[in-house]
Amino acid sequence: MIENCIAVILAAGGKERMKSAYPKVMTRVLSRPMIEWVLDTTEKSGIEHICVVSGEEDREVQALVGQRASIITQFEQRGTAHAVMQVREFLMLHQECDVLILNGDMPLMDVETVHFALAQHRQTDSDVTVISTVVDKPFGFCRILRDGKNEFRGIVEEREADSRVKKQSEVSTGTFWFKTGVLIEALDNISARADGTYSLLDAISALIENGFKADVYTSLNTSIVLGANDRREISKLNEKARMDVIYSLLDAGVNIPCFDGIMIDPMVEIGMDTTILPNTIIYGNTKIGKDCVIGPNSYIEDSTVGDNSVLDNTKCRLSKVGSFASVGPFVQIRPNSVIADRVHLGNFVEVKNSNIDEGTKVSHLTYVGDSDVGRNVNFGCGTVTVNYNGKAKYRTTIGDNVFIGCNTNLVAPVKVGDNAYTAAGSTITEDVPASSLGIARARQINKEGWVSRFKIRDKD
Repeated sequence: MIENCIAVILAAGGKERMKSAYPKVMTRVLSRPMIEWVLDTTEKSGIEHICVVSGEEDREVQALVGQRASIITQFEQRGTAHAVMQVREFLMLHQECDVLILNGDMPLMDVETVHFALAQHRQTDSDVTVISTVVDKPFGFCRILRDGKNEFRGIVEEREADSRVKKQSEVSTGTFWFKTGVLIEALDNISARADGTYSLLDAISALIENGFKADVYTSLNTSIVLGANDRREISKLNEKARMDVIYSLLDAGVNIPCFDGIMIDPMVEIGMDTTILPNTIIYGNTKIGKDCVIGPNSYIEDSTVGDNSVLDNTKCRLSKVGSFASVGPFVQIRPNSVIADRVHLGNFVEVKNSNIDEGTKVSHLTYVGDSDVGRNVNFGCGTVTVNYNGKAKYRTTIGDNVFIGCNTNLVAPVKVGDNAYTAAGSTITEDVPASSLGIARARQINKEGWVSRFKIRDKD
């Protein structure tokens, strides 16, 4: 945790340009809203006290922020400085701190930039430090002004810049470190623009004019300046974020032979020598071990996968898969399932809210729901744990070394003991004791000559 620091995140942007019913900062980059990216970076930077400025009806932002930060409403959208004015009480409580001002729709700000900018801010004893970067195409961005000695002299918006300034490639990211007390004083002394808005750029200009120390930290990460005001810009952000994650994983020893259709959250952890195949999506708090093969066409969310496991054409949510497991193709692992080491789940298998112990094989066309399954169990094709009677759900318990015959229906609540068998085609409604064979099917009757008689009746 960095000491004596606070942060204000400006998140009260409108919805119109996004053509959305939700606040702009709730638009997702990869799997998470932009505001969540900014919150994560702020928290990882070690800043303890955070305040988010949201719009009047931005309930989604308020719900997401929750207990992670204070939240203040900006009832009128009147510029960046006006937004910061709404948190005056928050600032007054921390006058001796440095305050970081960030935009909630610029999700690619990184922890290193925040830390290095703060270090420079304090080493130079600056009253304000602007975070800048250098881009190839500066059109649309605010330019950093420097004099002949390369000293910082202000920030100019694109619409106010002359042709010479427009050629400048160093741009402001809209992120600033201020001494909190100085920021309060600056906000108290700026005037509204002709359109009734208040800008933080005017506050910075006023500080420079009045002899306060203003500096610039230039980040090497050019992605931090990227924001989004419409869906096209969101698409660009997604692609940039997607490739940043992929390159980071490649650098960490993950094998990704083809990038097509791969989307991975930056929170995801993947071990060395694991291969990620095309059209694979990995989101949330997911951890994947070493030497795995994930994909193609797999979706994993908030789950854990052990070492040396294969998930082929698999959907897995809020579950755990052990090591040396073989899963797929066409498998769905639904929430609250635990698949132990060396388990095999074959094609068209669905597991829901169940525990499957080591060495068990569920090869094909089977549903295992609300069940506790022991070790080295073999499920025949077409087995169903019948867990729902229309009113309530019940669990099935299966012991170790059990053989479940093809097309067995296990009507819960029911238990099958260790080393037991069930005969193919059985509907098991009562417990099967250990080392027993459970048979529950009608005796076969053959009616000789029935087909001929049936066809004669059919003609009549």
